[in-house]
This record gives sequence, C-alpha cells and structure tokens, in this order.
Amino acid sequence: QVQLVESGGGLVQAGGSLRLSCAASGGTFSRYTMGWFRPAPGKEREFVSGISWSGGRTRYADSVKGRFTICRDNAKNTVYLQMNSLRPENTAVYYCAAVRLCTPYGIRTSEEYDYWGQGTQVTVSS
Repeated sequence: QVQLVESGGGLVQAGGSLRLSCAASGGTFSRYTMGWFRPAPGKEREFVSGISWSGGRTRYADSVKGRFTICRDNAKNTVYLQMNSLRPENTAVYYCAAVRLCTPYGIRTSEEYDYWGQGTQVTVSS
C-alpha cells in the first residue's frame, strides 16, 4: 500500500510560481509512474503531467506545456511539479497519483492510477 501526501499549494498572484511536492511511502517509489491531476468539467480529474518510473520520460497537458515542469527524486521518494507563469484558470486542487507500469518509459494519462493523495489547493488570483 502506497501513501501519497501532497504539499506546496497556496495562494499566488497571476504570473507567479509554486512548487508542489508529493511524498510517497509504503512502496518502492522508484517503480511507480507518477502523475499530477486536477478536477475538470465532465470528468472527475484531468491529466496535468506525468513522469515515467525511470524518470526518462515526461508528459504534459497542452495547457501547461512550457510553464509546468515535473521531476522526481527517488532518493527522497518525492515527485515535484514546478508551476510557473500561473494563471487564474490553473486554480484547482492538484492530486498526485501513482501506478505500476511494466515499461520504464510509460506514462498513463487516464485516471486509472492505483494510489491517490488527498490533494493540495492552488489558488491563482488575477
């Protein structure tokens, strides 16, 4: 059983930055593909960004490309999401998720992840 705890959310002005962290425990973190999600109209959550368990591949939603960066530190069992040039429409609760995939370069963009954190609130004021 893997536990995920997000942190780093908060209130920031448009154009500002935040770095979200997701600390994992209870499993072999280095074997989990990690993703960040947020709620979206018509679905429970939408994919924001993901990183393969090898760390060799990353993926982003089109709306955040060039502004958000995902990385992982397997020694600290933590995945990060650096969010720059934030916009009011980025306001949401951001969830961290983990899934075991066979391929070291795979990233799942659907919500079919095995473990989820409780989320951290990001609010961007205009």
